[in-house]
Amino acid sequence: MSPVFNVAGYRELARRRLPRMVFDYLEGGADDEKGMGRNLSAFDRLEFLPRRLVNVAERNLGCEVFGQAQSLPLMVAPMGLNGVFWPKGDLELARAAKRAGIPFILSTAANASIEEVAEKVGGDLWFQLYVVHPTLADRLVARALDAGYRTLVLTTDVAVNGKRERDLRSGFGLPFRYTPGVILDGMLHPRWSMRLLAGGIPQMANFASDEACDVELQAALLSRKMDAGFDWESLKRLRRIWPHRLLVKGILHPADASRCIELGADGVILSNHGGRQLDSSCSPMATLERIALAHPGKVLIDSGFRRGSDVVKALALGASGVFVGRPLLYGLAAAGEEGVSNVLGIFADEISRTLANMGCASVAELSPEHVVRSFP
Repeated sequence: MSPVFNVAGYRELARRRLPRMVFDYLEGGADDEKGMGRNLSAFDRLEFLPRRLVNVAERNLGCEVFGQAQSLPLMVAPMGLNGVFWPKGDLELARAAKRAGIPFILSTAANASIEEVAEKVGGDLWFQLYVVHPTLADRLVARALDAGYRTLVLTTDVAVNGKRERDLRSGFGLPFRYTPGVILDGMLHPRWSMRLLAGGIPQMANFASDEACDVELQAALLSRKMDAGFDWESLKRLRRIWPHRLLVKGILHPADASRCIELGADGVILSNHGGRQLDSSCSPMATLERIALAHPGKVLIDSGFRRGSDVVKALALGASGVFVGRPLLYGLAAAGEEGVSNVLGIFADEISRTLANMGCASVAELSPEHVVRSFP
């Protein structure tokens, strides 16, 4: 593999190596995909105000997230169906996260089970919960607790699935529909096809147990219908049954962030689901500073991060850490665990270079004073 120097380079490798249908699933957003564009352009409206004559011969990228030290201010975001990009993709991502000393967040829609990731990889494991059905959610929470997970991430921004028109056009889903076009595309990408055949067709592993066998649950799973009735009372109940750290993901409104904290959540993750749900949603960066000021040390963020400088801007405005998603899947599709580790290395290098050129010796020194809004 020729040298790749940035996330865009790994995106291009992923585009070449994946069938069109699979790449579109990875890359696509809701409706006209303008929300994805706003996520990216939000960083262009923020500029650095560097300081000079500061000793930055050594830079410290380490941070504390909810009192726990980690080597980088990054987390591997929860992402579903990673097995379509690389065999055992969830395990590859988890191993890369463990090697980097950062948390890995396992999705409800993963192709590896809660138990398998804990047994085969370990590390700082968090579990992300989609409430597809209340009974199933309770079972998943109990399984995560029994397997040793100590952080539960509740995703709240999928009351219904976003209208992802790329997937509608291609017919992407599990199980794959083997149309002539899909078969031809697979033949044109033989390395991907051979890996898929060797590793087996990915399944939603957390739904494959005997516990998920009653008719109502199976209907909910097959239709991918989320529990649109999940509300503040439901959050209170979840807080009661989960004894460890609870984070609420998908928050954008300051009032919602405050309500989550009031009801016992340990923190919130600002997110618009990477632009895959509500196309006209604001970027999480638009509300970060206000929410972080009200709840210092309790705010994480995702959506649209492609450069280490993007991460530094979020940290300066008060985020305690950043969830990275698509860039790591580009790396996964290109080279498995090695590709994921390389992308994390790119982020780390860019964060370090940005700190040096800003006159900051550590991420702990960052503050809103290091950032200005660009001129119109």
